[in-house]
Amino acid sequence: MHLTRKESSTKLPIERKGTKYIARASSHIDNSVPVVIAVRDMLNLAKTANEVKKIIQQKILKINGRPVKDYRESILLFNIFEAGKTYELSILPTKKFFFKETKNRDSRLCKVVSKRLIKKGLTQLNLHDGSNVITKDKISVGDSVYLDFQGKIKKHMSIAKDKEAFIFSGRYAGQQVKITDLDDKKVKVKINGGAAELEQSCMVAI
Repeated sequence: MHLTRKESSTKLPIERKGTKYIARASSHIDNSVPVVIAVRDMLNLAKTANEVKKIIQQKILKINGRPVKDYRESILLFNIFEAGKTYELSILPTKKFFFKETKNRDSRLCKVVSKRLIKKGLTQLNLHDGSNVITKDKISVGDSVYLDFQGKIKKHMSIAKDKEAFIFSGRYAGQQVKITDLDDKKVKVKINGGAAELEQSCMVAI
């Protein structure tokens, strides 16, 4: 399936003028990058969609350690994308997605957006990219976890005073900040030589 270029997310770093239609991501349409756009338009590893399909057949491309099967598959924020080199999908202060090279080849950063108690002291954590994980650990909504590609938690971080965080949405998207204070769901941070008060929901502990 496709959508018109004008209908596409403004987070995609593509020209607003050009062919009328572009590939439609298989999920999270407004918050992801389709593989074909990642490979062809952002990483410049192919010139056409057919070339991307041939690369997929070679099983070179992987998302979070899993081989890509369709050129429309979605790459979400902080997902790990392997295409010869290893990249993490991030966002710039211009609020455009971009791929940055990373040495982190076996885990991905996730933000806990909700959770629910299931049984026997186990909790299901629902993550920003639609995935979930079951754990016995005490982890709060708003915290961050690093998951390995088998879905196990390797590291847990909380939004806390004097910690570093990355802002992924809103006015200050794309910037790394230091937390100076917490007040319920509000977070005070140092940014651009000054200070600001932001919602916890717009940032992830790193």
